[in-house]
This record gives sequence, C-alpha cells and structure tokens, in this order.
Amino acid sequence: MSICIGIDVGTSGTKALAINAKGKILAEASAGYPCHHPKPLWSEQDPDDWWKATVKVVRAVVKQAKLKPADVAAIGLSGQMHGSVFLDRQNKVVRPAILWNDQRTGAECEEIESRAGGRKRLIKMVANPALTGFTAPKILWLRNNEPRNFERTVKVLLPKDEIRRRLTGEFATEVSDASGMLLLDVVKRKWSKSLLSKLELDADLLAQCYESEEVTGTLTRDVAKKLGLSTDCVVVGGAGDCAAGAIGNGIVRRGLISTSLGTSGVVFAHSDQPQFDPQGRLHTFCHAVRGKWHMMGVTLTAAGSLGWFQDALCTDAKGKTVSFSKLTAEAAKTPPGAEGLQFLPYLSGERTPHLDPHARGAFIGLTLKHARGHMVRSILEGVTYSLRDCLSIMQDLGVPVRQIRASGGGAKSPFWRQMQADVFGKPVTSMVADEGAAYGVALLAAVGAGNFKNIEEACKATVKTAELAKPSAKARKVYDRNFPVFQGLYEALREEFPKLGA
Repeated sequence: MSICIGIDVGTSGTKALAINAKGKILAEASAGYPCHHPKPLWSEQDPDDWWKATVKVVRAVVKQAKLKPADVAAIGLSGQMHGSVFLDRQNKVVRPAILWNDQRTGAECEEIESRAGGRKRLIKMVANPALTGFTAPKILWLRNNEPRNFERTVKVLLPKDEIRRRLTGEFATEVSDASGMLLLDVVKRKWSKSLLSKLELDADLLAQCYESEEVTGTLTRDVAKKLGLSTDCVVVGGAGDCAAGAIGNGIVRRGLISTSLGTSGVVFAHSDQPQFDPQGRLHTFCHAVRGKWHMMGVTLTAAGSLGWFQDALCTDAKGKTVSFSKLTAEAAKTPPGAEGLQFLPYLSGERTPHLDPHARGAFIGLTLKHARGHMVRSILEGVTYSLRDCLSIMQDLGVPVRQIRASGGGAKSPFWRQMQADVFGKPVTSMVADEGAAYGVALLAAVGAGNFKNIEEACKATVKTAELAKPSAKARKVYDRNFPVFQGLYEALREEFPKLGA
C-alpha cells in the first residue's frame, strides 16, 4: 500500500491525516496546546508541545486506519509560518519559539530596511518588506535583546522544520515556508547571500532549502518505532500552511483564488511568474508547486476574532462557552450591515494592507439597539472586509479571479461562506475535502512517493469543489456601501493606535 500522512503544526494544535493512493482520507486526528503571551503583543510556544502533539496524532491515525509500518510510504509537513526555533550545538531549544503573530520586532524591521538600503532595495532582494511577523526580524531581536541566547544559537528552524529534525535528524526546509523568513531570494528560490551579508548573519544558521515535493530524509529508527512506522518512510519538503492549504484546495493554476479562515485569514492567488505589489502590501512567495509563485494577503486575526469574543464574553447561565453555531445563528437573524455596527479585526496588529503592528481591534457604532447577534455579525463582516482589502489589491494588480474557493474552520459555516460571496461580489465555492494544510502536504507526500507525476496531476485527480454560494444583490449593495466606511475607520484611528500602546 502507498499510504501518505500529512502533518500540520498549527498555532492552536497539530493535525494529522492519512490518505490512500487515490487521495481518500482514511483517518485523521488532532491535539491542542497552549500559546503563551508573556507581554502584550508577544506570542510564544514550546516546541516540545508541537512534538508531543505530533507523536500523539500520528499514532492515533496509524491506529485508526489499522496501518502496518510498511504501509506508509511518505510524510508531508506543514506548519504555521515565520516562527523561529533557536537551537544550540546539542540541538536543544534555546528559548521558547517566537510566533508569526508576535509584534515585538518593530525596531528590527526598521534596522533590516536600513541595512538593506531602503524598502525598495529590500523588496528587490527578497520580494517583500520587513514585517514584524517574519523570521529575520526575530533573529535580529534575539541578537539585540538576548545576546547570550543568540551566541548559543547555531540553527534557526521554522516550526514544521523543527518537527522534521526530530523525525529525521535532518536540518531542512522548503521554498514556500522559507519565503516567509525574509531571507530567501524568492525569484531565484535560494537564500539571499546579499541580505545575509548586510544583516551580518551566517548562512550556516539556515537549513538546506528544497522544493516542496522533494525528499528531505527518512525516519530515524527510534522515531519510526515510536510512531509505528518504518525507517523506509520518507519525509518530503512539505509547505508553509498557506501554500499547503492552497494545494489542498487545488490552487495550482492561474485564475484560481482561495480564502482561508483560520486563526488568521488568507487570500491566496497562484502565479506562473513572480508578481509584486510595489507597496509591499501583499506577500510574494514561492508556491509549493515547483517553479511557480503566489501572491498572498493576510489578515492576522480572522476566525481568531470570533474565538476571542466567544472565549471572553460568551458564556451561558451555567458558565459554559456558547457554541460557534449558536452565535452564527444569532448573527443570521440580524440584517447585513449589523444595523450600523462595524468591527475592526486588528486584535494582533495587521498585515494586509496596513503593515501596522500598532493597529487595534474596535467595535464602532454601538447603540442601545445592538445585541450579541449584531456584535457577532459585525465581527464576521469586519473579517470579511479585511479579506476584501486583500482581494481588491490583487484585482488592482491585474490578478484574474475566475473562481474563489473557501476553506478553513470559518468557511465550514454556510452563513460565513455566503457572506464572503456577498462582500466580494463573486461566487464562492466550498470543497469536498476541506482538510486544509494537512491534506495539501499529504498530496505533496504522494508526489514524493511516486503516486503522482507532479502536484498538478495529484490535485486534478483528488481535489473537488462542492457547494457554490452566489452573491445576493441586496446584501452586496449594503456591503459595497459599507466597505469604504470600514476602510475609513482605520484611517481615522491610525494615528491614535500607537498612543494606546504607549
């Protein structure tokens, strides 16, 4: 049997699934872990938590699917992007990993642009501006603020690549995830020697870089025994979670767009050639498709905004958290536009289009008329407006939009999918197998195992669309009127946000 396993090391938990040679899901499992916030806008995790979760979910999948060690041919890895795992000479973790939604590195972003000779020069070298979430600013932050820890550090790995190291003993990454470190020459798909030199960083800090379907190693004997697998099982490059999710949605040709509503929100467009936003509002990264690229807009707190509201303010008389389905049902009873209530979803700062770590979340327009359903609806609308911000920039740059495919936990809600269609003014389709990044890297593993010639062939054979939501003319009219208001509210408050942080 040529079974493949996909593993996604997420922010709230790790997921694994197994697929057969035809792409059918045989079993899946998830395990959660905490995220730590030692200071406002800091975000950290313990890589040991990722590893314990990985072992747990892989063993669960092997047991559920009744797999023998020789059945599993390959593993694909995905994970939250940009996070930094600092390792010493004994491969021990130096300090907690600093995550993608951590905002501590504003000074280091300025330092990187200065050392590079300005933002335009930096974009020319690595296709993107310096953003607080990226990995390179985290490395400089360690050097500037924890010099003893920096001196101990001999390798910097991304989250999924730390799991790869523990699986195989190899230091390796791949082009899609490496693009988000701000140290990769995205056009040439190689580490940027020029920028590393300007930042005075040793290239030996970084892992060897592969294409996403390439084999990067095999399981060590101890790990294979622990997982119930074979040392013949290969581990392919995999992909960062955004590119992996796009693969799982079949975004492997021009004109296809995906939206993802997880903790963060992503609008993702395939590109046959490197394509850039001159202002750096969109990311230009290598795709998990060999020799291809993608443009991506990111809003940092998408379904995470509703999760925050749910956890902080929504308990019933017995102290239990009100379910997502109940909250969305209340939201559905309120009209589009939430009767004048708007929400800015910038609870962790914002990337696209503002590049503003100081941005904050806000309810604006509250009156005595508004109830919980209005607030929930305004949250969903605010997040969807933030995705429209991303999509609008892509369209302004000439990116064709032939089909929008929705995925992620938030997209499982028919109500939220319909809202996307109404806000975008475009049909939005769901997917038959909406298993996100884990499914995408399982397909990449299938290519690495020889089940398919390439990832395009794998997606054509396995990825299918499901329900189509068409925009409502009545709702679209409301959203077209309110979207500029949403944009104007950020501009009106932009100068005030840093004062709140002070």
